Amino acid sequence: MPHPTITLIESRFSANRFDPSHTLTGGEIAYLIGLATRAPTAYNLQNWRFIAVRTPEAKARLRDHAYGQIKVSDAAVTFIVCGQLPDSAVLAERLQPFVETGLMAPAIAAEWQEDVRDRYSNDPVSARDEAIRSATLGAATLIYAAEAMGLVSGPMAGFDADAVICDFGIAEDEVPVMLLPVGRPAPGNWPQKPRRPLTEVLQIS
Repeated sequence: MPHPTITLIESRFSANRFDPSHTLTGGEIAYLIGLATRAPTAYNLQNWRFIAVRTPEAKARLRDHAYGQIKVSDAAVTFIVCGQLPDSAVLAERLQPFVETGLMAPAIAAEWQEDVRDRYSNDPVSARDEAIRSATLGAATLIYAAEAMGLVSGPMAGFDADAVICDFGIAEDEVPVMLLPVGRPAPGNWPQKPRRPLTEVLQIS
């Protein structure tokens, strides 16, 4: 028998139809995001933010910015997944609990902070790439956390980013990377679509 995690990966599908009567509590939403933040980030920056859009009024506004796609409002919650541009100034605080355990030397933490400053402060392309990378890893972890809780999700890139930024208070150092509706499925969803053969996507050197 395959491990349950393998079964989950093999059976997951991107949902377009959600049960509009289903809701998630604040505690359930917080639990999902707590799992999402277990995803890796460079230097442990944890440079992401998740906006949980769950009231009918807020979902209607977000749906308008997503070209009317009904899953935004039918899902129990639609997350706006944001990546944050790397900021060396916050890194000391985020590493401090690890330093306090004795697992990381203070000198290494200081070195990481300097690396982040040198790598990203004068390279806006790399900084944006890192923000998108972190948000995507967080979103992927959120997708599988939802699956493990018996929920489905449907990641979306089809939205007006500028409108979302203005309407939902997204900061200048944040990039709205995707929308992620999460909830209980309604009938009519497709199963997971066929994948390309490994001979086309895998190279072993």
